[in-house]
Amino acid sequence: MSPLDQPPPLRNSDLDAALAEAHEAYTRARPKSAAIHAKAREVMPGGNTRTVLFYTPFPTAMVRGEGCRLWDADGREYLDLLGEYTAGLFGHSERRILDAVKGALDRGVNLAAVGEKEAQLASLIVGRFPSVEMVRFTNSGTEANLMALAASRGFTGRVKTMVMRGGYHGGVLTFASEKNPVNVPIPLAFTDYNDPAAAARDILAEGDQLAAVLVEPMLGSGGCIPATREFLQALRDATRQTGAVLIFDEVMTSRHSAGGLQTRQGVIPDMTTLGKYMAGGMSFGAFGGRRDIMAVFDGHRPGTLPHAGTFNNNVWSMAAGCVAMGEIFDAAAAEALWVRGEALRLALNGVARRAGVAMQFTGLGSMVNVHFRGGAITGPYKASPAEDKLRELFFFDMLAQGIYLARRGMAALSLPVTDADCARYVAAVEEFVAARKPLLGAA
Repeated sequence: MSPLDQPPPLRNSDLDAALAEAHEAYTRARPKSAAIHAKAREVMPGGNTRTVLFYTPFPTAMVRGEGCRLWDADGREYLDLLGEYTAGLFGHSERRILDAVKGALDRGVNLAAVGEKEAQLASLIVGRFPSVEMVRFTNSGTEANLMALAASRGFTGRVKTMVMRGGYHGGVLTFASEKNPVNVPIPLAFTDYNDPAAAARDILAEGDQLAAVLVEPMLGSGGCIPATREFLQALRDATRQTGAVLIFDEVMTSRHSAGGLQTRQGVIPDMTTLGKYMAGGMSFGAFGGRRDIMAVFDGHRPGTLPHAGTFNNNVWSMAAGCVAMGEIFDAAAAEALWVRGEALRLALNGVARRAGVAMQFTGLGSMVNVHFRGGAITGPYKASPAEDKLRELFFFDMLAQGIYLARRGMAALSLPVTDADCARYVAAVEEFVAARKPLLGAA
C-alpha cells in the first residue's frame, strides 16, 4: 500500500519548525562529518572548496563509493542518484575504467608530450556528434566554454556573446543575474530562455556585433528545464542570418543520446562543448565544431590562437575516455539510460498528481529536478522563500531515507542505477509527500 493511501504520519506542519527538526536529526546522526567540517573551516573558507557541495549545518563527508552506492564518514549508506552532477555516469567502481586508469598510471604520469590516446578519444567524439568535425580538450566544461567563446571571437573578429538569463556555463559563466563579480569580463548580451520570438529579435538587433550565442539545450543547474525545438531552431536561424557562432553547451546533455540532445532535437549548432562523464569520471572538457572555426587553433597555420592547459591531454583522462566512450557508453547504453530516466520522471510526477500537491519534476532522460510550484515551467525563475525551504526540506528528508541528491533537488542517473533503485526513489517521494503534504500546498 502506498503511503498516500494511509493516514499521514504526525509531522510538524510549520515549515520553519520542520526544517529545524530535520537539521537537528541530520546533525545528531553525523558527528564525524561535523568534525571533518569543523577542522576544514580552520584552513578553508566555508570549510570546503566547491560551492555546490556546501550546505548548512555542514555537508556530509563521503568516504567510499561502489556502483551507485556511497558511504559517509559515520557509516551511513546511500543510494547515489546525484551521479556527480552528471559526471559520474559510470558509477564509482566500473572495472574497465579503473583498469584503464591504472594501466595509464603504471606507464608514467605527466609526460609533457602528445600521445596516441588523445587522437583516439578525439575520433570517438567526432564520430558521435553531428556538429563536431574537429575537437580539442580541456580540463573542465567551464574551460571548454571559455575556449569555444575564444574560438568564436577569433573566427568572427567580433567580441560580444549572447547568453540566456538564468543560464549556467561554468563557475565563471553563471547568469542567474546579469551582474556577477565572479564572471569573466567579456562583453555580453542577454535574452530569455525558451522565448523564440524574443531570442530572434535580440540576435538580429545585435547584428554584426555578435560573435556567439551560447545556450544549453536543457538547463542543468537552472532546474533541468528543456528547450523547445522551436526555440533552438529560432537561435539556429537567427545566427545563420547574422553570422554569429551558435554554441550548444552539452556538457550535461550530451548523455541524452549517442549524439547528444542536438541529435534528438534535430538542431545542429556550429560548435558544441562537452565534459563531465566523457573521461569516465576523470577531469575532462572538450570543445569542437566546424572545421573552419576550429582551424583558428591549427598550429600548422600562421597567426593561430594559442590554447594552453597542462592537463588537457593527461594520460589518465585520455585512457579512461577511450574506454568510456569507445567500449561502454554506446548508442544502446545511451538509449537504455534515456528510457529509464523518462520512466522515472513519469512516475515521480504521478505521485505529485495523485496527491494533488504543488510539486513537479522536470527534465529529460536521466536528468530530473524537483520544483515546488504548479503550472508549466519553461524557463528559469526566482524561487520564493517558501520554495527554497521546501527544496531544502526535501533534500534532508531524502538523506534521512538514504538517498543522495543535489541540494537543489537534481538527480542524474548513473549506469549502475537499476529499475529497483528508481522505484526506491519513487517510494521515498511518496513518503515525503504523505508526511509533508500540509506544507506543500495544492496544485
